[in-house]
Amino acid sequence: MIIGTAGHIDHGKSTLVRALTGVDTDRLKEEKARGISIELGYAYLPAPDGQVLGFIDVPGHEKLVHTMVAGASGIDFGLLVIAADDGVMPQTREHLAILELVGVSRGAVALTKIDRVDTARVDEVTQQVRSLLAGTALADAPVFPVNALAGADAGDVVALREHLFAGAAALPARREDGFFRLAVDRVFTLAGHGTVVTGTVFSGRLDVAVAGRGAPHGDSRQEGIEDGLKGQQRSSQQDDPRENREGHHETVALVLAPAGTPVRVRSLHAQNRAATVGVAGQRCALNLAGIDTRAIERGDWIADDRAMAPSTRIDVDLRLLADADTTVKAWTPLHIHWGAARRLAHVVPLSADSIAPGTRGRVQLVFDKPVCASAGDRFIARNAQATRTIGGGVVLDPQAPDRKRRSSARLAWLDAIEAMLTDGGLEPILAEAPLGVRTADLQRLTGRALSRLPADALRIGDIVILRRHRDALRDAALAALRKFHGDLPDEPGADISRLRRMAWPTLDDGLLHALVDDLLRDGELQRNGPWLHLPGHSAALSEEDEALAQRLLPDLRAGAYDPPWVRDLARKHNQPEERVRVLLRKLMRRGEVSQVVKDLFYHRERVRELVQLLARLDVEAGAASTPATAAAKSPSRGIEAAAFRDATGLGRKRAIQILEFFDRVGYTRRVRDTHIPRADAQWEI
Repeated sequence: MIIGTAGHIDHGKSTLVRALTGVDTDRLKEEKARGISIELGYAYLPAPDGQVLGFIDVPGHEKLVHTMVAGASGIDFGLLVIAADDGVMPQTREHLAILELVGVSRGAVALTKIDRVDTARVDEVTQQVRSLLAGTALADAPVFPVNALAGADAGDVVALREHLFAGAAALPARREDGFFRLAVDRVFTLAGHGTVVTGTVFSGRLDVAVAGRGAPHGDSRQEGIEDGLKGQQRSSQQDDPRENREGHHETVALVLAPAGTPVRVRSLHAQNRAATVGVAGQRCALNLAGIDTRAIERGDWIADDRAMAPSTRIDVDLRLLADADTTVKAWTPLHIHWGAARRLAHVVPLSADSIAPGTRGRVQLVFDKPVCASAGDRFIARNAQATRTIGGGVVLDPQAPDRKRRSSARLAWLDAIEAMLTDGGLEPILAEAPLGVRTADLQRLTGRALSRLPADALRIGDIVILRRHRDALRDAALAALRKFHGDLPDEPGADISRLRRMAWPTLDDGLLHALVDDLLRDGELQRNGPWLHLPGHSAALSEEDEALAQRLLPDLRAGAYDPPWVRDLARKHNQPEERVRVLLRKLMRRGEVSQVVKDLFYHRERVRELVQLLARLDVEAGAASTPATAAAKSPSRGIEAAAFRDATGLGRKRAIQILEFFDRVGYTRRVRDTHIPRADAQWEI
């Protein structure tokens, strides 16, 4: 269990932690000289049942509330410290509000400095505390009058300590099946070991054996890390019982977020003990390999690379305190705190034009630089001057869009995320995703790998989609083709790119091809070369037409890239032009030929050769403008008419006609003076 202190400056928080744990959390020279906490302090207390309680001691000065918030995020138990002589003070109220906003529902009150007052004053302040806590999540928290200066064995200190032990024993274990995320609140260099970060594990489980080459217990590198964590209690090395679970764990790739820099963990400490496993709810120190301390700062995350993605826009549910004294409107600047981070954001209201004190609403937080968060993360909002806590809330979508953010579909999507966070199911999310959701996006939203899907959900390639949405997409494709055949009966069909533009303009590539494959397999679509068409959309030839076709096709094949026109074929075979024209259109519907321009048809073998030529020219164009080492991965540069003309030996006019044909059928797209093959284009003949 992680315990966070809270309370006004000079109310005895650090003294109380020292009495409970024996550890002085004021480790800085300035802290000792001034007698106040300036930075977060840490201490650990072994419990009789083998657990280790972690303490985060926070500063109480009003100018250091931002540091307090960094410590409050991720704690399990709030220890509100109130001096009996002062009673309830401004930062007492603010710290209590922060504990509520970050979701702390377990806690106790320590009434300190009782040696300075009489019993009547203790009773009076106890009543103040009861009035303060009424209506809050800590309304039933016990109050412990203590004299921390009396020492660790004083009866009142012992009673508080035993209460903390009981609270830790009763605390439900956090789930460990999520992606690992540690909020970095300290980073330093340890001589002989390198970079060390410390923080609270918000989710998941980290096993050094699968996240890096861990050092065994008792290894000198592990000992050195523990020595370097000044101000943290040394304790005997014991294995956390959760470290000895059997079972296979997949290799975990960790990154520093939001930078995305890969990191490797040499070794770790969990709750101030050398360990091989760190889990959600623990304070951990990670010895990182291959990264300098200057690349890391408080507020960063060490996380599974599947857990988070950087974004400058986050959609949240924001609640303003009743005494906020601020109405949040469009582009109101706020200081946002979550994890160990503090960033300035501007607000874009989503559900209303403004949010008044004592109310809540959905807003988008817009940051100047990319940040990382996860759905369900709690945050604190402070005013533009960073002098007052005005509210807080919950992250809904950490990958919010910048367009259509107030549309009904978008607000319904946020409703679905909120429902998912409430009951943990995927059904609300998938119900609002008619085009499905990428597996990676679902994993980031849920914070864990997808193990089971709802009964009516399908995984198609990299997309998860409800069966009814898949069926609706199939119906849309068939309806689009029926209309296409009705409007253009002589066309052989639509290639996959055109079908996408007609039926599914924004569909994921993987789902696009999977849907087409399903329709082909079920016989509801047929393929004729590159063309997709409905069954029955083909041309039946009479014996006479079949005989004429067998004479025309060799002429077209022999014409290579400059085949004869309809008039030339009609003259050669002594046939009316219209009969030849109609027959070639029928052959086009069968996929035997393609019409480049009116009355100019190419044999399918020659079209296939031209497709291969386009692909080669595109590769050559990319290689010519990219270093040799990267040529294979270079983006398409496109084909210019002059290069295509030279490669085919045709004139410029014919070369342009052919390139425009490939644009028209969707195999390429024109970008200025070049023609670029589409990534999803297929030409199978």
